[in-house]
Amino acid sequence: QVQLVESGGGLVQAGGSLRLSCAASERTFSTSGMGWFRQGPGKEREFVAAISWSGGSTRYADSVKGRFTISRDNARNTVYLQMNSLKPEDTAVYYCAAGRNLATIPDLYAYWGQGTQVTVST
Repeated sequence: QVQLVESGGGLVQAGGSLRLSCAASERTFSTSGMGWFRQGPGKEREFVAAISWSGGSTRYADSVKGRFTISRDNARNTVYLQMNSLKPEDTAVYYCAAGRNLATIPDLYAYWGQGTQVTVST
């Protein structure tokens, strides 16, 4: 069983930055694809970014390309999401997940964190 704990959310003004972290409990983390998803008020959960088990490949939603960067540190069992140039529409609960390499569909991730709130004010 992989347990994931997100941190780093908060309130930020539009144009600002935040870095989310997701710490995993298992050493099998280093062989799992990792992803970030978000769910805004009244919206479906949507894909944000994914990274391969090695960290050599990444994938992003069009809405965050050029602004967000996903990375991982397998020695620390942690995946990160650096978010720059934040917009009010980025406001959501952000979730990290472990599962299939570079998957964009939530059903392909077996393990999920509890989520961290990101609020971007105008």
